[in-house]
Formats: sequence, C-alpha cells, structure tokens
Amino acid sequence: MTSSNLSNLGQNINLNSLQDTQTYFNNFYSSKSTVSQNVDDAVVGFFENIAETKEGARAIAGSVIMTALSQGLDAMDVIKKFSEIPQGELNAYTAMFLNLNRVGTSYLGITNAPYTNKYVKRLIIA
Repeated sequence: MTSSNLSNLGQNINLNSLQDTQTYFNNFYSSKSTVSQNVDDAVVGFFENIAETKEGARAIAGSVIMTALSQGLDAMDVIKKFSEIPQGELNAYTAMFLNLNRVGTSYLGITNAPYTNKYVKRLIIA
C-alpha cells in the first residue's frame, strides 16, 4: 500500500491491485461519440487528396472529426468549409481549427503559404 493522489484524494491504494488499475482507467479508452462510416470515409478521402501519405491523412481526419464532435459541429459541414478555402491556406485553417480543443500551452504552430499567381511570382526578385 502506498499514498497516492491517483484515487480518492490521497487515500492508500494498492498499486498491484488489478481492481484499482481498472477503476483508474475507466472510460479512458472509450470513445465518447462516433460518426457514421460514410462521414468518416468522406473526411478521410478529403484529406487523402491533400496529404502526402494515407497515414497522415487518417491522422488529420481523425483529429478533425474529434474536434468537430467536441465543438458540437457536423464534420461534413467542417469539410465543406475546408473545401472552400484556397489550397495554400488550408494548413493554417486546419491548425486553427484543431487548436479549438487544445490547451493554451500546446497550440499547433501555423505556417501560411498563400497562393501566389505565377505571373506575380516571376516578377518577384528573390
């Protein structure tokens, strides 16, 4: 037995007890809400067209879905808004959207590479 702040405000718990471990991790891995397979496929498909790898697309899609659900938004509405954003600005908007659920000390950084017309770009001297 040892003193801990993990359970019951510092009461003694047995760290080797399976019951204490299960009680501590209750609902830790359970998903709070789900979306239909069609919505999941549509969101993943949207990000697969943009991302470099399928694994990256799935990770971003999962984060966007969970952020949308936690904010009470429809994931398809979010994807519809994302599809209206110019390609060069999508990274910044996605990062800002994902920051809605993050703690202030762990915000995602933003890099913004706005679309530049090729005729304007050739006139810029580097």
